[in-house]
Amino acid sequence: MYLIIGLGNPEPEYSNTKHNMGFDTINCLANQAKIDITRCKFNALYGSGNIEDEKVILLKPQTYMNLSGQAIREFKNFYKLSQDEIIVIYDDIDLEKGKIRIRKKGSAGSHNGMKSVIQELATDEFIRIRVGIGKPEFKGDLRNYVLEPISKEERQILDEGIYDAKSAVIDIIKNGIDHAMNKYN
Repeated sequence: MYLIIGLGNPEPEYSNTKHNMGFDTINCLANQAKIDITRCKFNALYGSGNIEDEKVILLKPQTYMNLSGQAIREFKNFYKLSQDEIIVIYDDIDLEKGKIRIRKKGSAGSHNGMKSVIQELATDEFIRIRVGIGKPEFKGDLRNYVLEPISKEERQILDEGIYDAKSAVIDIIKNGIDHAMNKYN
């Protein structure tokens, strides 16, 4: 079983923002796999089903970005999952818009949601897929940049990253993390 988490802020208020690339990817996966994300537990919306004949839980923490790790820890403990059964998808300002990067482990960088996940899981060794959103024009404007509505022009580029992240999740499940890293990195 895989617990696949998208990081973001509660929808619909934040649904068209760069900080919700994780939620957008989960929505894309759910749509393709026909999984309804309507159940609520541990301060998260989730749905379960199968992808590539593997049982999955698609999870969207509802604690706002900075406390995302709390819901993930609760699900991990409840379902008795190991770190290698967890995939976290989130936005990254250090990647070009629409690009993705897959890693087996790593630091949180400047991402507060990932800081929470690493703190709550007490490890940085879990699969993560970063979806590039690019950097703001002015460095001090990061909060506004990640929370501002996405323009139509940006939406098309960011959707490419979301689609690739969705495809990478499927590849990880089907062929393993190393195969996906070689294909998408």
